[in-house]
Amino acid sequence: MNDWVYVCRVEDIPLLGARRVARERGAAVAVFRAAGDRVFALLDRCPHKGGPLSQGIVTADGVACPLHNWTIGFSDGCARAPDQGCTPTFAVQVTDGRVHLDARELLAHAVEPLAV
Repeated sequence: MNDWVYVCRVEDIPLLGARRVARERGAAVAVFRAAGDRVFALLDRCPHKGGPLSQGIVTADGVACPLHNWTIGFSDGCARAPDQGCTPTFAVQVTDGRVHLDARELLAHAVEPLAV
Protein backbone atom coordinates (compact mmCIF):
# COMPACT_ATOMS: atom_id res chain seq x y z
CA MET A 1 0.00 0.00 0.00
CA ASN A 2 1.35 3.42 -0.96
CA ASP A 3 1.39 6.61 1.05
CA TRP A 4 1.04 9.53 -1.33
CA VAL A 5 2.47 13.03 -0.92
CA TYR A 6 0.65 15.94 -2.53
CA VAL A 7 3.06 18.00 -4.66
CA CYS A 8 0.88 20.34 -6.76
CA ARG A 9 -2.18 20.62 -8.96
CA VAL A 10 -1.94 19.49 -12.59
CA GLU A 11 -2.43 23.09 -13.78
CA ASP A 12 0.58 24.16 -11.65
CA ILE A 13 2.77 22.28 -14.13
CA PRO A 14 3.14 24.11 -17.45
CA LEU A 15 1.57 22.23 -20.36
CA LEU A 16 4.43 20.39 -22.10
CA GLY A 17 6.66 21.49 -19.23
CA ALA A 18 7.88 20.42 -15.82
CA ARG A 19 8.06 21.30 -12.16
CA ARG A 20 10.87 20.28 -9.78
CA VAL A 21 10.18 18.64 -6.44
CA ALA A 22 13.09 18.91 -3.98
CA ARG A 23 13.82 16.01 -1.63
CA GLU A 24 15.60 15.79 1.71
CA ARG A 25 18.12 13.36 0.19
CA GLY A 26 19.05 12.83 -3.42
CA ALA A 27 18.46 14.78 -6.59
CA ALA A 28 15.15 16.53 -7.20
CA VAL A 29 12.29 14.81 -9.02
CA ALA A 30 10.99 16.38 -12.23
CA VAL A 31 7.21 16.13 -12.65
CA PHE A 32 6.13 16.53 -16.28
CA ARG A 33 2.79 17.45 -17.85
CA ALA A 34 2.39 15.98 -21.32
CA ALA A 35 -0.47 16.44 -23.78
CA GLY A 36 -3.85 15.43 -22.43
CA ASP A 37 -2.73 16.41 -18.92
CA ARG A 38 -0.87 13.12 -18.52
CA VAL A 39 1.65 13.43 -15.67
CA PHE A 40 4.96 11.58 -15.29
CA ALA A 41 7.89 11.81 -12.89
CA LEU A 42 11.60 11.15 -13.40
CA LEU A 43 14.73 11.88 -11.43
CA ASP A 44 15.81 15.34 -12.63
CA ARG A 45 19.08 14.03 -14.09
CA CYS A 46 19.82 12.83 -17.58
CA PRO A 47 21.68 9.48 -17.56
CA HIS A 48 24.21 10.88 -20.04
CA LYS A 49 25.84 13.88 -18.33
CA GLY A 50 23.41 14.69 -15.53
CA GLY A 51 21.56 17.46 -17.35
CA PRO A 52 18.39 18.88 -15.75
CA LEU A 53 15.54 17.07 -17.49
CA SER A 54 13.07 19.54 -15.97
CA GLN A 55 14.50 22.14 -18.36
CA GLY A 56 14.11 19.94 -21.44
CA ILE A 57 11.56 19.93 -24.23
CA VAL A 58 8.57 17.74 -23.38
CA THR A 59 7.05 15.55 -26.09
CA ALA A 60 4.05 13.23 -25.98
CA ASP A 61 5.99 10.41 -24.35
CA GLY A 62 9.36 11.77 -23.25
CA VAL A 63 11.66 14.69 -22.63
CA ALA A 64 14.72 15.88 -24.56
CA CYS A 65 17.65 16.72 -22.30
CA PRO A 66 18.66 20.37 -22.71
CA LEU A 67 22.39 19.54 -22.77
CA HIS A 68 22.77 17.03 -25.60
CA ASN A 69 19.20 16.39 -26.80
CA TRP A 70 18.96 12.80 -25.57
CA THR A 71 15.30 11.80 -25.44
CA ILE A 72 14.30 10.03 -22.23
CA GLY A 73 11.04 8.05 -22.23
CA PHE A 74 8.49 8.74 -19.52
CA SER A 75 7.30 5.14 -19.24
CA ASP A 76 10.67 3.55 -18.46
CA GLY A 77 13.13 6.44 -17.99
CA CYS A 78 15.37 5.05 -20.72
CA ALA A 79 17.13 6.90 -23.51
CA ARG A 80 15.92 6.32 -27.06
CA ALA A 81 18.23 4.46 -29.41
CA PRO A 82 20.93 4.92 -30.41
CA ASP A 83 21.58 6.50 -27.00
CA GLN A 84 21.79 4.23 -23.96
CA GLY A 85 21.12 4.63 -20.25
CA CYS A 86 18.17 5.16 -17.94
CA THR A 87 17.12 7.56 -15.23
CA PRO A 88 14.87 6.42 -12.37
CA THR A 89 11.12 6.83 -12.72
CA PHE A 90 8.73 7.68 -9.88
CA ALA A 91 5.14 6.58 -9.36
CA VAL A 92 2.56 9.33 -9.88
CA GLN A 93 -1.07 9.45 -8.83
CA VAL A 94 -3.46 12.13 -10.09
CA THR A 95 -6.75 12.46 -8.24
CA ASP A 96 -9.21 15.28 -8.87
CA GLY A 97 -6.48 17.33 -10.55
CA ARG A 98 -4.08 16.87 -7.62
CA VAL A 99 -0.65 15.34 -8.29
CA HIS A 100 0.84 12.98 -5.71
CA LEU A 101 4.16 11.12 -5.53
CA ASP A 102 4.85 7.96 -3.54
CA ALA A 103 6.21 8.96 -0.11
CA ARG A 104 8.50 5.94 0.19
CA GLU A 105 10.01 6.54 -3.23
CA LEU A 106 10.67 10.19 -2.40
CA LEU A 107 12.57 9.13 0.74
CA ALA A 108 14.52 6.16 -0.56
CA HIS A 109 14.42 5.78 -4.37
CA ALA A 110 17.53 6.93 -6.27
CA VAL A 111 19.06 8.84 -3.38
CA GLU A 112 22.60 7.59 -4.00
CA PRO A 113 24.87 9.84 -6.09
CA LEU A 114 24.65 8.80 -9.73
CA ALA A 115 27.72 8.25 -11.86
CA VAL A 116 27.63 10.16 -15.13
